[in-house]
Amino acid sequence: MSDTATTGRAATSARPAGGRTVRRERRTDWRAVGAFVLLTAPMLLGLGLFKYIAIGWSFLLSFSDARGTVDLGDWVGLENYTFLLQDEAFRSSMTGIVAFTIFIVPVTFGIALGLAVLLNGLRRGRAFFRTTFLIPAAVSYVAAALVWKMSLFNGLPSGVANTIGEFFGWDVQPWISSTDPPLYWIVIVTLRLWLQIGLYMILFLAGLQAIPVHLYEAAALDGASRWRQFRHITLPMLRNTSVAIFMLILIAAFQAFDEFYNVFGTAAGSSAAPVRPPLVFLYDSALKDQNYGVGSAGAFLLTLLIVLVTLLQGRLVGFGRKD
Repeated sequence: MSDTATTGRAATSARPAGGRTVRRERRTDWRAVGAFVLLTAPMLLGLGLFKYIAIGWSFLLSFSDARGTVDLGDWVGLENYTFLLQDEAFRSSMTGIVAFTIFIVPVTFGIALGLAVLLNGLRRGRAFFRTTFLIPAAVSYVAAALVWKMSLFNGLPSGVANTIGEFFGWDVQPWISSTDPPLYWIVIVTLRLWLQIGLYMILFLAGLQAIPVHLYEAAALDGASRWRQFRHITLPMLRNTSVAIFMLILIAAFQAFDEFYNVFGTAAGSSAAPVRPPLVFLYDSALKDQNYGVGSAGAFLLTLLIVLVTLLQGRLVGFGRKD
């Protein structure tokens, strides 16, 4: 009884006469702060040293005549940028990647969305097909490119593509080295679609499963067809998901490198290569020719192009706008 009374008096005395609650100041737990700093410091140090400082150093190199060295000093201003904009090989690579992007982005988007809609409508086997389509996303681009080059489209009569073509009465095709017609585009496009469609299909599937089912039920009761349901329910509800996926596909298309470099081999770096995307051009300039100034300038020009196209696309579709 005495302990209870003492506790009650202590609690009563802690309250002010007006009956208002007094807010106690929260003390900083320096042990928790120290633990947070200790655990995050290695990551932040590595991120700052190998990413942000490296980006800043590369930006300064783009204004330097850095040949065979990454030291700053011989400043040339915008000469590296001017050289690239006047260089026929660089402009051709930029034109080629823009054409590739214009084609591959809507194709990847459409196939991924179509597969997601079909998969979402399945009642059985959804997990199996979801895993099957997602597995290629975990495959290395280098390994997949070598399989496409050395097995599927190797240009030999025993190759998979030529074997299938022979069944339909087609002639043996060189595929990768063919320029008339440019069959190498079939190799590049099928490789990229196989690698990327599964990931974007999963993202679309997540967006589809977030749409309330009662919207479709109400539309079905009103006699709406599946096409009208897709047009007036699915597409509007997938708006933000679609814009985000479109941006991801767009950026990935401009950053294409591994499939081109490994499919065409050493020819990818030569001016006679049928397709030479900007990253291959910059790889040769910076690492093979050791002209780090020109390579850095080209990297920032490509980055600027990606940012401008992404902002334009976001502006057109109203990304981030509240409905």
